[in-house]
Amino acid sequence: MGVRATEIRKGQVIQHDGDLLLVTEYEHKTPGNLRAIINIKTKSLTSGSTSAMRLGSSDVLEVAYLDKKRVEYLYRESGSGNYIFMDSENYEQFELSEEFVGDKMLYVRENTQVEVSFHGATPVGVVLPPQVTLVVKEAENAVKGNTTSGVKKDAVLETGLKIKVPLHITVGDQVKVATETGEFQGRAN
Repeated sequence: MGVRATEIRKGQVIQHDGDLLLVTEYEHKTPGNLRAIINIKTKSLTSGSTSAMRLGSSDVLEVAYLDKKRVEYLYRESGSGNYIFMDSENYEQFELSEEFVGDKMLYVRENTQVEVSFHGATPVGVVLPPQVTLVVKEAENAVKGNTTSGVKKDAVLETGLKIKVPLHITVGDQVKVATETGEFQGRAN
């Protein structure tokens, strides 16, 4: 289904030249008495490359509709490095490559539920919750007297994710981490 360029929004997926593109930025300009100009930046869901498009208000784009399925991340295969998932509805297993999921799996523990977006039968992305809770496996010891506010130390979480945490966080603590930025959000109860 085609929609006008003025109706496209950030976060939508469009089909263009046989590729699925995620709209990452959207800017609508109307300079003086000229016609409207829509500038969008996109990221290819297949290759990961980014591009910019300049559109007129009357241009029509094809919106891709994606299905989101709740799946369980089971484990990472040791030989290929691929990630194995199981569909929660029909219990079928499928795998996604390390290149496909990227750094997103650093936020996901084994046997955890996530959403995978599909276009038809083809997976096009892993959708993470905005925040996850993970256990600290390694952390530097705090130095006595180093109590200046805002001081942070390195920590490694159970999935291998490396983040900066406040000095009072120790090994075994559960911490909340923002999946968008990778930043420490607080201690979990």
